[in-house]
Amino acid sequence: MTTRLCLVRHGETAWNVERRLQGHIDIPLNDNGLAQARATAASLLAERFDAAYSSDLTRARQTADTIASRCGLSLGFDASLRERHYGSFQTLTYDEARNRFPADYHRFETRDPEFTFPEGGESLREFASRIRTTLEDIARRHRGGAVLVVTHGGVLDIAHRLATGKGLESPRDFTIPNAALNWIGWDGEVWSLIAWAEQRHLGRALDELPNA
Repeated sequence: MTTRLCLVRHGETAWNVERRLQGHIDIPLNDNGLAQARATAASLLAERFDAAYSSDLTRARQTADTIASRCGLSLGFDASLRERHYGSFQTLTYDEARNRFPADYHRFETRDPEFTFPEGGESLREFASRIRTTLEDIARRHRGGAVLVVTHGGVLDIAHRLATGKGLESPRDFTIPNAALNWIGWDGEVWSLIAWAEQRHLGRALDELPNA
């Protein structure tokens, strides 16, 4: 009895366009992001979900609220679905972070699982553990059903790796566009990949994340 999760990265923000690390900083959608949320909602009208959850950060909430109101869903907000905390990198562009913290950026770029961002950030291993626990809790709660989850690019990176067995240290070779649809399944023991980065409903979607 497989539980299906439809994972949606929030719509575009101004900081996505600038390639600026958001992490736990609360940034709203830009106009294109709001349009993406509406397009995603329209694309999901034919789906039937047993539940819907969202990160509590504004960019995810706005995306999720748009989908939920169009599709008649009740939303639960969960801080455990937040993006990775990037510590001292938050508010910086990727280039600024590389120039200001070259040694730390190298460990980030090479996906060192034990590297913890200064100033309250998470290590990749801590982040992956948080996301695995959260997604499995959601799937367990709705065994055999379909669940909508609106979240962030880093969360989707971990979800894809859970579903494919790809290691945390491996470079990313899959896309994570804003507002695309990503389906994974859980049979009670292991995750599987159903479909990824479906974006026929979108005219344009960024994947500004580094391929690290």
